[in-house]
This record gives sequence, C-alpha cells and structure tokens, in this order.
Amino acid sequence: MAAKRIDTEWRLQPAATLLPLDADRARRELSEIASAAAEEGLARLETFLAAEGVDQDLLAAVFDLSPFLRDVARRRPQILDVLFDTDVKARLAAIGEAIGKAARAETVSEQSLMMELRQWKTESHFLIALADLAGEAEPALTVRRLSDLADACTRAAVDFLLRDAHGQGKLRLPNPENPARQSGWILLGMGKLGAHELNFSSDIDLVVFFDPDAPAIVDPLDATELFARLTRRLVRILQDRTEHGYVFRTDLRLRPDPGSTPLAIPVEAALHYYEGRGQNWERAAMIKARPVAGDLAAGAAFLKELQPYVWRKYMDYAAIADVHSIKRQIHAHKGHGEIAVKGHNVKLGRGGIREIEFFVQTQQLIAGGRFPELRGRETVPMLGQLAARGWITADARDALARQYWFLRRVEHAIQMVADEQTHILPESDEGLERIARMLGFVDQASFAEAFRASLQQVERHYAALFETAPELSAGVGNLVFTGDVDDPDTLQTLQRLGFQRPSDICRVIRGWHFGRYRVTLSAEARERLTELTPALLKAFGQTRRADEAVMRFDEFLAGLPAGIQLFSLLQSNPALLKLMATIMGAAPRLAAIITRRPHVFDGLLDPALLAELPDRAYLSARLAAFIDGDRAYEDVLDRLRIFASEQKFLIGVRLLAGAIDPARA
Repeated sequence: MAAKRIDTEWRLQPAATLLPLDADRARRELSEIASAAAEEGLARLETFLAAEGVDQDLLAAVFDLSPFLRDVARRRPQILDVLFDTDVKARLAAIGEAIGKAARAETVSEQSLMMELRQWKTESHFLIALADLAGEAEPALTVRRLSDLADACTRAAVDFLLRDAHGQGKLRLPNPENPARQSGWILLGMGKLGAHELNFSSDIDLVVFFDPDAPAIVDPLDATELFARLTRRLVRILQDRTEHGYVFRTDLRLRPDPGSTPLAIPVEAALHYYEGRGQNWERAAMIKARPVAGDLAAGAAFLKELQPYVWRKYMDYAAIADVHSIKRQIHAHKGHGEIAVKGHNVKLGRGGIREIEFFVQTQQLIAGGRFPELRGRETVPMLGQLAARGWITADARDALARQYWFLRRVEHAIQMVADEQTHILPESDEGLERIARMLGFVDQASFAEAFRASLQQVERHYAALFETAPELSAGVGNLVFTGDVDDPDTLQTLQRLGFQRPSDICRVIRGWHFGRYRVTLSAEARERLTELTPALLKAFGQTRRADEAVMRFDEFLAGLPAGIQLFSLLQSNPALLKLMATIMGAAPRLAAIITRRPHVFDGLLDPALLAELPDRAYLSARLAAFIDGDRAYEDVLDRLRIFASEQKFLIGVRLLAGAIDPARA
C-alpha cells in the first residue's frame, strides 16, 4: 500500500536518526497521538502522523524513548501542530514575547499568571527537547534556550510582583510600565542559570539583594521584610505544582550564610559579608553570577563592587593557598579502578561535568585578577580563553570542550525521559538502552564504551590540577563541604570513617565555614580549619561515639574567642588531636568542662602533662603565682575555683589517657 503524501510542510528538520526501544509500540503511540489530534480537530496533524517517512519515524522513536514528551504530545497535540506554520526558533521567540506581555496585562492575577507561565513553559520545554533529540539543535543552543526561558519566566513574575506592590502603595515605582527599573530589587542568577548553561530539568539558583536607597522604596526600614515577602511569593509562582505543572524549582541557598540571613539581603550587608567572611567556594560561585531579573542596572553595579573580592589583583601566596584549599576539598581520583556506567552520576561522579567546570573555575580564580578576558561565565568559551593565554594546552581545551558537550547531552537525555531532576544513569539494562538510543547509539554497549572513554579523558586532565596541591585528605576520601547541598561521596566517606549521621556532620562543618563563631571569623582561621578537617574527622571517627564527639567539639568552638593558634597546634600535634578526640568522644563530663570553660584547654598544652605528674610543691607554686597580686577577696575565691576545676579536669584527662590509675587519681 502506498504511503499517504502530505502537502503541508513540516518545519522540524531532523539531523539525527533514533531507534525506538520497541518499533511496534512506537507506532501505536504515534497513532494514539494522531487520535488525540483528531479529537482536537487538527486534521493536518492527524494525516501527517498517520503517514510514513523519516519525520514520522523520528517522532515515533522520540515518543517511545521519552514518556514525558509522549504524554505532553497526547495532552496538547496543538504544540506539534504549530510546527506546520513556524519553526522551533521562531516559535520559541514568540513564546518569549508572550511571557513578557503576560505580566503586564491589565487583567492579570497571581493565579492567571501562574497558569500561563506553566503552559508556556511546557510548550517551550517540549520544543527544546524535540529539537535537541532530532539533532536540529546543538547542546550549546539547547542550554541557551533553557536559560532564556528561565530568564523570561523569572522576569515576568518579578515584574508582576513589583506592579502589585506599587498598586498596594508598598513601593513607588518611577515607571510602572517598566517596573523593574530603579526598583532596587536585585535577582542574580547563579550556577548554570548565570552561565546560560541550564540543564533540562534544572533548579534555578537565585540570590536576592535589594538597595534600600533605590527611588522606588517608600520605607527603607520595612524594605527587608517587604522584599523577603516578595521573594517568597516569587518562589511560589515559579515552583508550586498545580494541575498545569510547575515552572522552575527555585533554590535560594547560595545567598550569604543561608541558615541565618533573610531571603533578601541589603547590598551593604552583602558586600560586608563577602569582603569579611566570604568563603573560597563563594568566590568561585560568583564567577557565574549574572543579573537575570529585577533592577538589572543595580545588579550590575553590585557585581562591579564585588569584583575585587572575586578577582584578586596579585597572585600572592595567600591567594594561591586560597585556590588550593578549594581544590583540596574535592578529592581527585587519579584513574583508580574501573568506572561503572550503570548508576554513574554524570554531574558529580568521577570524570563528570562538575570536574570540567571546576577545572575552569580554579584557573579563572588564579589568572582572572590580571586578565579580565578570563572572567567569563560560560565554561567552553573560557576553556578557549585559557588556552589562548597559555594557561592550559590546546589538547586540554579540545578534549574538555568535546567531553563537556557530550556529558551535557547525556545529562539532558537522562532528564528528558520523565522530566526529573536527576543526573544518574539508570541501573537497569532497559533504562541504559533507552539513554543510548536517545543519544543516537545503536546499543548500550557502544554508548558505555564512549561514555567511559569520555570520563577517563576528563579525569586525566582534572587530576593534573592536583599534582602541585598538597594532598591533605589523602587516604580519607572525598570531603566536600562547599555549597549548601550534601555531596553524595562525602556522605559515604563520613559513614566509612565511623559516623552514623553523616548529613548532620556535613551541616555542622558547613556552619564552621560560614564564620558564625568568633573562632572562625577570620579567613585565615577558616582556611586552617579546612586543612585540619580531614584529620579531625579521622580522629573523631575512631572514638566510640563519633557523631557526639563532633557535636561537642562544635560547642567547644562556639565558646572560643580565637582559633588560628588552636588549629595550627592541633595540625602540628597529632597526639594532642587524638587526646582532644578521646575527650570529646568518650568522656562527656570532661567534654562539658572544656565546652563551658574553654580556658581549661590551656592545661592540655603543657608538654609535661602526661610525662610528669604534679606533686604538692608544684601545685602550691602554681597556685601562688595564679592568685598573686593585690586582689579583692571575691576575686581570690574566683581564681581558686578556676584553678581547682582546671586541675580536676587534668586529673580526669590523665586517667583517660592511661597516664595514672584510678587509685592514683
């Protein structure tokens, strides 16, 4: 029987051939979508889908491989029908314009905006995925399209909220037709959004600030609460799941010290934080920061003020140590052992996407202070710039650029199956076969071979970064406490070291990095503590109650006035570190004394502590010196109490360390 011919031109030009998992099932699925088109009165689409040809084969394969895209096509066949009248590029541009207008419509409400944004987002996602799988769009174009969509949706929601606040008299916008201008509300896109490199099911990372002196602000004293409230509503508009789906999951945890700061932070307070307490990983994160919505001019001015913090002018010793201390937090696997393909995390696993991004960012931190052309946000263009300036070889540039886009395609395929935010390859044969075919491979074996080769190539270049960095976590494993999300490998390392509640331990250690305690206020103290952390965890892990030991040590740190000396001392004195861990893990009463009265710790610093035991004459001489001078009676009593508690504590320590027996104690 001759195939039916279609007179209307189909505007998607496939450049790839995909094989379905099951050819018969794929054809049935296509005819079900044709039936849905018939029900909607879309005759040309129905006729087109019932025909035979390259286009139909591609669509059948796509819908068989991606249940998510198949379900969207069934529910909304109009999205496919549009491709007779316009191509994907023009349609996405039209949707972008429609999203911009949606927030400014006179009749718009929060509910109606939420519905419209979800519908536009679903159509855009469908078209972006279809163009990607058909090979019509390169991965560089796919990530740009996804990022532009996120920008448009965020701006529409922000503009709506600003006009709403203006209508209620909470803000006085200089130009309600262009609400964001001079509003003082700054929304920076971070991570993949900031770099225009969003993945298919990505969260969007936002950091929100405001300028209390902006013309729109009515009451500067009320501004923190107002912008925090607007930010909460923004998250709801974008993130809440309704019958129409969601727009983008939104993550606000990259803001300064997220555990103890409001959702929107005044710019002065933010600058003060970054310059005084900003961490290494926050400097690296700020490389990708970009104003995406709200007051774009104020956002650009804020980033300009932040430049000296991110980009150190001179590569002094401290700045090099700074970069090394970021690198140290991520353990380099130097190609040991076979990489399993099933269940591999394409983003965080060995040879994964993060290693390439990290490779680029550390080089940028070292060189970007002197060479402004190395301050770009996008990964692959920066590989080109680094090679042009001789910071990396042409071989590293080409290999890492090629593997970056290959791994991004793998990541997108994983996410396009069911629109889930995951970076992990399936464990099942069928699941892996599905991914292989979505990427144009004939079977999972040929995909696995290419995938392994890609990871090994990335791993080789990444490991070279560590050849000059001191191996501080040698023999411990992955220990990453940057950002605000638990690193999966770190949780495993902590369990291996003997911790029962690895997630709680991660949270405690992240708290140290935020400089909330006096003892970690200075950057130098935090760096020393970072270097000490692997040894600390190893020592605490060997105690009977490892988790409690860390919690008690955390309470101890909270009461200390300063830390550099202590951290240096523990680092250079393994016996003292072991003793400290033993006290924290095995002797709750002694640990409580240290925590309540940190000064008793000074007694542990005496090198003769365990070697020589004090006799009566020694104690009398020490006590006389301690209460010497013209003192009030109450002061003398206070000093006697301090002396007695310190000596009791030291007797307990000697007993615990086995230097004396119970009778002697």
